[in-house]
Amino acid sequence: MDPIISLIDENDTIKGFATKSDVHKKGLLHRAFSIFVMNDKDELLLQKRAADKYHSASLWTNTCCSHAVPGESLQTTAYIRLKEEMGFQCNLRWLFSFRYRAELDNGLVENELDHVFFGFFDGIPVINPKEASAFKWMSFDAIKNDMVKNPLNYTVWFRLIFDNFIEHFDKSKEHCNNCTIL
Repeated sequence: MDPIISLIDENDTIKGFATKSDVHKKGLLHRAFSIFVMNDKDELLLQKRAADKYHSASLWTNTCCSHAVPGESLQTTAYIRLKEEMGFQCNLRWLFSFRYRAELDNGLVENELDHVFFGFFDGIPVINPKEASAFKWMSFDAIKNDMVKNPLNYTVWFRLIFDNFIEHFDKSKEHCNNCTIL
């Protein structure tokens, strides 16, 4: 089954819907989200995308990411997808949004307005093998060092977003005790 996702204009207004495969084949602008989950050691939970994902297979990336779907708020979809992909739920807070366009493997194009959320979790995820093949907790410094040595081991959006996440996370951390949007 090819999911239907939300197409948007430059102002993040929904302008229609298309299948996920058409969106990425044609490079259509769409709404997406990325979730970054931290633990009490200030480590970020990364997932390694499953080997049979339609693009960016077997690459390390942020905790969870997906697309807006018709009939659900972006926040609700983010909460649901985190549970589906990583097997847990936590409060999520919106941090920032950014726009990017990137050529991917398999001739696909990512053209997204990506809304970035973060949360806290100190347990052990139960990953969905259809979505992720592994997980690990890493410090910001360890991630930075590894991305310098092995940039192609990480998804394009994660490489683009990581420094912005750190900046926004550091600013928000002081103001967020059990923050929630859901």
